[in-house]
Amino acid sequence: METQPSTSTLQKIIRWLVPAAAIIAFAAWMSFAPEGALGKLDAIGYAVCHRIDARSFHLGERQLPLCARCTGEFYSAALTLIVLGFVSRKSAQFPARGILAVLFLFFLAFGFDGVNSYVYLLKGTAPADSFVNQIPALYAPNSVLRLFTGSGMGIALAAVLYPVLNQTIWQTAEEKPALNWKTFGALVLAIVVINLLILTENPIVLYPIAYLSALGTLSLLVIVFSLIWMMIMKSDNTFTSARQLALPILAGFTLALLLVLSIDFLRLNFTGTWSGFPGLNG
Repeated sequence: METQPSTSTLQKIIRWLVPAAAIIAFAAWMSFAPEGALGKLDAIGYAVCHRIDARSFHLGERQLPLCARCTGEFYSAALTLIVLGFVSRKSAQFPARGILAVLFLFFLAFGFDGVNSYVYLLKGTAPADSFVNQIPALYAPNSVLRLFTGSGMGIALAAVLYPVLNQTIWQTAEEKPALNWKTFGALVLAIVVINLLILTENPIVLYPIAYLSALGTLSLLVIVFSLIWMMIMKSDNTFTSARQLALPILAGFTLALLLVLSIDFLRLNFTGTWSGFPGLNG
């Protein structure tokens, strides 16, 4: 008999506590992050990306919040989630095997180019007699490959995350693939075109991409933490409308900001700069 009142009281406390925590976390992050809108975006990228200047696109002399690879990954993931949100809505099944095979190839390309790029970076910073210089680098990395392999990984990440999201949220989800060949082909074509525009480094293109990539990064963190919150609170598979998601999304937002703020604080105290890691170039 005492369980229901105590549960109800706990829910009321959480409904007040989560918004208060969100306001405090947001205020703390805003005061800690660099000044200006782009400075805030830099602080998001700073938590997940090495931000090496030579591996980034630039608005004039100013680098974007994320490196070329992370820019591709997170803007394409954000764009894919937006498209799926409009097209697929509550669809909760994974894509067909053929699409999954292509997504796996995207993942392999991302990993292969990333490892080769990392080896190339180590060889450029290690002493001449270091064993690192004995590791072969298969080719010289470049930002074109970083952007395209990152974009492929972003599509793959979002295409898997979206059905998982629907499987976790809804009381009744739609039993159909969240991504079909038509939508997949349109997404790939659109992202290839956007990538080609990004490579021009035209400010008209890079400004919205800077926002989309950085806010896409934060959005993915919010989604993951919102899912974790639902599972902890045992509220997964109980939602019937988008309005009911306000509290878990706000909780996910708070936890995501706290993670970003913590990493920013630790990294800034360790390196002393909001730019890339000192001593790493090329």
